[in-house]
Amino acid sequence: MPQRANKDGRVEALIFAGGVGRRMGGSARPKQFLELGGRPIIDYTVAHFAEHPLVTGVVVVCLESWIGYLRDVLARRRYDVPIGVVAGGVSGQESIFRGLDYLHGLHPGDEDAIVLVHDGVRPLIDERTITACVESVRTRGCTATVAPAIETITLTDEEGAITQVIPRGEVSLARAPQAFWLEELYGAHLRAQREGLDEFIDSVSMMDNFGYRIYTVEGPAENIKVTTPMDYYAFKGYMDARDQRMLWAADEG
Repeated sequence: MPQRANKDGRVEALIFAGGVGRRMGGSARPKQFLELGGRPIIDYTVAHFAEHPLVTGVVVVCLESWIGYLRDVLARRRYDVPIGVVAGGVSGQESIFRGLDYLHGLHPGDEDAIVLVHDGVRPLIDERTITACVESVRTRGCTATVAPAIETITLTDEEGAITQVIPRGEVSLARAPQAFWLEELYGAHLRAQREGLDEFIDSVSMMDNFGYRIYTVEGPAENIKVTTPMDYYAFKGYMDARDQRMLWAADEG
């Protein structure tokens, strides 16, 4: 795929945080607004993108009833890049489209703009992976972040019997961000609407269905999606370990 002129072009982050978190259990708050250290999970996620040197703007797709709260959180952080907040839809696909439509409306027809689509409850992404996604789109096209599979993968039949054991080295786990030329992804969503296709699990699945080749970059193993209590405690453990490393480094300095 030929390279485009995005070296200094727009790189927008679309962070969707419209879920209600039914798998979290026992919490009155949606999972993206659970707090750690006085900050909601969504704020940790937004910070990785809003503070990244290549990112020029962010839009967060949010549960409508929580938009006011989210805007207050973001205002306190005083990020340097513009951050929009839009209401989510009835499905993940519709929510992503609403974010894309917002970004498209800011600069319609900008074929050199890149969009990074990310889960609001993946707060452990890092700068290196975001950079790798941007560079991959610039040089190759549609890009998915992945992680190596560390467990055995099996295929089973309708009776639950294993039909195939797949070597771990041949598969990987799909993560986020997923990165695209903004106008290509926006156009794919419009096509899906025209054709009545409304059940794509994510943007990579949609682009693959429409014949786009998907490239990959490897992200950090800890880039988990916080959807259950176990995930939340794993997130807390990673953050506690990071803080401890920082303390050790300060002591050694």
